[in-house]
Amino acid sequence: MFESAMTTLASITVLGIIGYSYTRYYKHLVLEKMENAFRPGDPVLELAAHGKQIPLNTPEVPGVGEDHDRWISRTEQLKLDAIVSGEDRGHYHLLIGEKGTGKSSMLIDAMYKIDGEGVAMFEAHADLEIFRIRLGKALDFEFHEDNIGSLFSIRGPRDASALLDIERALNKLEKVALKRRKVVGRPLVLIINSVHLLRDDDDGKDLLELIQQRAEQWAASNLATVVFNSDDYWVYERLKQYATRMEVTPVGDLPKDRAVMALKNYRMKYFKEETPIGILEEVYNKVGGRLTFLNRVAKSKDMLAMSNSICETEKTWFLNKCWILGEEMDDDVMDQQKYASAAMVLAKALVDKEKDMEVTYDEKGGHILPEISLHEARQIMTRADFIQSYDHINVFTIDSRAMVRADSVPMQNAFREVCAQEGFEEHLEATLERISAIESLGRTRELTMKDLWNGGKYKITSRNAKGNIDKDLTFEVQPGKDEENES
Repeated sequence: MFESAMTTLASITVLGIIGYSYTRYYKHLVLEKMENAFRPGDPVLELAAHGKQIPLNTPEVPGVGEDHDRWISRTEQLKLDAIVSGEDRGHYHLLIGEKGTGKSSMLIDAMYKIDGEGVAMFEAHADLEIFRIRLGKALDFEFHEDNIGSLFSIRGPRDASALLDIERALNKLEKVALKRRKVVGRPLVLIINSVHLLRDDDDGKDLLELIQQRAEQWAASNLATVVFNSDDYWVYERLKQYATRMEVTPVGDLPKDRAVMALKNYRMKYFKEETPIGILEEVYNKVGGRLTFLNRVAKSKDMLAMSNSICETEKTWFLNKCWILGEEMDDDVMDQQKYASAAMVLAKALVDKEKDMEVTYDEKGGHILPEISLHEARQIMTRADFIQSYDHINVFTIDSRAMVRADSVPMQNAFREVCAQEGFEEHLEATLERISAIESLGRTRELTMKDLWNGGKYKITSRNAKGNIDKDLTFEVQPGKDEENES
């Protein structure tokens, strides 16, 4: 019996020691892998290096190699360089601007300059499970899914929601940041791209609140710097409620002089073409200073044709999303037409305001688009819930000052063309009247009283508070004039 007891005790002891040792080793391995994710080199940089779009048979590739220099430089680049390199600390940051203004490109450029050391970047997603996986990939964290502690009858911690897994990943990241602050003295940088893709529901708000709480704590202690990158205004509204250390950096279109100079230099460098200044200014008048449009125009053989194509594409997008159907529309499309007519009303208000502006174009700065404050825009549309969706589909935009304007210069051109169409105001008014009539019809209830024909009558008795009969009323049918004439 003693021998059996000692054998059992020895087996349990050895198993316990192995299980404890494995747990300690696994925790060390998790932190080691996460530290490795912040060492020089990053998958985002490798993907970006192969994604540069430049003319073929061009030996020089901008963005790759020692002579890295983008063909369009932004004034905000210096600030982002300081943030990503860890020199700007004590805050977390929100980059906000329209789609295609170069926010992500500037962040990637800043990462190139330090070879991604101390930086992790990933794309947000509406689904929390996918967000969890992408965060784990960026931090090289497996969420204990590779833990084999069950072999030692140790229950793993994976039985949890995606939000709890994200919290655990941030806990591990905090430990790595503490160690880095002692050794390096600079904070880690976590970049979350496309934050606007999160759903504006309870799950999305919980996730944003969780990350913002960590960002506030890490900024106060110089542990890590979180950078949110968003195209939509609602993210700013959500973060502003609890923000104390947040810095907002708006990123807009290039001014005219820099956009024209960038186009001229690009055409000379890669096409050996001395483009006349008149053509360059005409291109800018059509597409403005949006980087995504300038990229497409600069790489095209016929810049004016590409500019016209961009304007036509934006107009088509606006009409496909927000065109109105007029007086003959069916009542089944009521909800969609409320959405479309509100957009048309706001577009017309912007066009009308542009006519009243004293200056709409500056020789150095370029286009000055008309803008309306957010609360006035909601008042004009008589709806408060549509503007966020318009911002999401890139028809209107809301900047960091809560001012509403067209999403881009081509979109403002589309507004002008649509509102200048013959009969547009009458068509819009007819649509609004039809919507009002359908709503009125939906609020109207028809009361039919039967048995009044052929001499039928209704007798109504009115009683006072004591229950005594106050008066009697009798309803009966009287033939109308048309019926008398027919008889």
